[in-house]
Amino acid sequence: MNYMDIPSFLTSTPIAHRGLHDAERPENSIAAFRAAIACGYAIETDVRFTKDKKLAVFHDGTVDRMTDASGNVSSFTAADLVTLRLGGTQERVPLFGEFLEEVAGKAPVLLEIKDMEGVRGEEIAEAIAREIGNAPLVYAVQSFQPAYVKAYKALRPDVACGVLATGQKFTKADFNGSPFWRIKAHVLKYMSLNGSVKPDFVSYRAEDLPFRKVSAFRGAKLAWTVRSEEEAARVRAYADNIIFENFRPAP
Repeated sequence: MNYMDIPSFLTSTPIAHRGLHDAERPENSIAAFRAAIACGYAIETDVRFTKDKKLAVFHDGTVDRMTDASGNVSSFTAADLVTLRLGGTQERVPLFGEFLEEVAGKAPVLLEIKDMEGVRGEEIAEAIAREIGNAPLVYAVQSFQPAYVKAYKALRPDVACGVLATGQKFTKADFNGSPFWRIKAHVLKYMSLNGSVKPDFVSYRAEDLPFRKVSAFRGAKLAWTVRSEEEAARVRAYADNIIFENFRPAP
């Protein structure tokens, strides 16, 4: 896939980060997705495994921040996870199948595959592709985990796949105490595995732009997460499109 073949929404339609969320419509809720659709935006969302290897739409590795429960998402079965309410509202955690029923055919989707310990690229790629099946979904896939991007590209070469990256300062704690944390941080900043992964696009943290490695990349470039018109105007010089929240850019 070359730059001209990627879906046009990646470079032309502002992408609502975890849906168009606010105090009444929590992030990654059906209400937030409906709002993004109504405003003509593309949707960025997250997918990860539950304990019983179902796919759920949820950003964090734990449920603590977004629900009244606590614990790792991977410790909840799908049946238990969907009973949890988001952000003190009546919105509940959606499964990926519910998300597809709500969104497919109504808005393009940028799907982030969350990095999960012990989950192989082939395993999560096959689960996502199987769930999507023949749904009328215009979508692209991205991840901070290069192995997931590479696996999805191998499985679905017709789907645009991109690498998430950032130049932020990391500590050992950010990588769960891994003795290889400096190497992992270097890979995240410099996209060191792009030669092997061959991503169709990169999504780079807006605060870290401009960055020479992004400028040199020949595919599409996205900036995340943009939170104001002023920041959007600044990063437009370095990125083709924005992943945004907390304001409403012109669709």
